Amino acid sequence: MTLVAAVDCGTNSIKLLIGDLPRVLVRESRVVRLGQGVDETGRLADEALARTFTAIEEFADLIHAFDVPVEHVRLCATSATRDSANSQVFVDGVRERLGVTPHVLSGMEEAALVFDATAFLDPPPAAPALVVDIGGGSTELVLGGPEQSVSMDIGSVRLHERHLAHDPPTTQEWARCVRDVDEHLDACGLDLASAGSVVGTSGTIKTLAAGLLDLPFYDRDRIDGAELAVDQTLAFVARLRAMTVAERRALPYMHPGRADVIGAGALIWSSVLERVRVSSYLVSEADILYGIARRIG
Repeated sequence: MTLVAAVDCGTNSIKLLIGDLPRVLVRESRVVRLGQGVDETGRLADEALARTFTAIEEFADLIHAFDVPVEHVRLCATSATRDSANSQVFVDGVRERLGVTPHVLSGMEEAALVFDATAFLDPPPAAPALVVDIGGGSTELVLGGPEQSVSMDIGSVRLHERHLAHDPPTTQEWARCVRDVDEHLDACGLDLASAGSVVGTSGTIKTLAAGLLDLPFYDRDRIDGAELAVDQTLAFVARLRAMTVAERRALPYMHPGRADVIGAGALIWSSVLERVRVSSYLVSEADILYGIARRIG
């Protein structure tokens, strides 16, 4: 068995997978909000870097405990890092703590890794599959393969910081948020209505799935592979968007670090679902981490 360790450092969370795919031994996630303020300042905040480096130190201990050789460790960073003027501070900090140089993905590289993960779906989704990954800073859409993919600069953290100042947000704030999402989807260049199936990954979509399944806690095994109805999801998102942050945080499956921004992320998901013609979609644990792990070695 050749173990690999894949780390995905996004705008809101950082995730670790240790395993020999399809076998997964460790799956960990920390909400660190690395992208705090990046949309406005163009820089990674000192406190955000400190939170992220603490999580990386914890992941380094796990990687060491499983004796994963350094040549089988890969950390990929996404939207917040590629958009920041001081990303070298992050790169140096990762190298110091993990012993590897992080790879800062372009949006198209990120989309390709998201689609790579569909190789682990059994049975495979009906073609052409629309794979959707909603991050904190960007959203990736892949329709049928990497040659039909787009990375849009809209994500849960970015939209929340840009538009949603009140708790709960005002009607006018939501209207601006909707307009931003619609403009990006209109310009994405993909015919979403042609999708034969839809696969949703990422923390936003899986947290919404936990709510639709009425889970008493975030249960990865119950969420993975769940098939959920589009109309029920749209109704659930409408209710979630009307909640205060405190009300969302009280939900038993909601990570407290996601409660403030999930309204914006849910809006992106519902906006995508309104443009497809399928009546249900699949939720998958096979996400960008699987794509990263698949390409190690």
